Amino acid sequence: MSPVMEVAEITVNDPAGFEAAVAAARPYFLAAEGCLDLALHRIIETPDTYRLLVKWRRIEDHTVTFRASEGFQKWRALASPYFAGPPVVTHSTAIDL
Repeated sequence: MSPVMEVAEITVNDPAGFEAAVAAARPYFLAAEGCLDLALHRIIETPDTYRLLVKWRRIEDHTVTFRASEGFQKWRALASPYFAGPPVVTHSTAIDL
């Protein structure tokens, strides 16, 4: 089974504050069951928009286990004050070409 990539597109009202919040929350993601990697990308064309990329072993590691965890609550407490609107979250798997 191929890992699952969570892509959360997030528009923020304070880029520097949001970046600091994600850095502070990084350990919560990496300690979560099934979390394999985490990266943050800033969109060049719209610099107040980011893509949070989280690689999970299985989709349930994100949608069930992590979302029910204390780490998720801490992540949201750190980051949500900077959200300009609700994040748009999708999940995908790689296609071997």
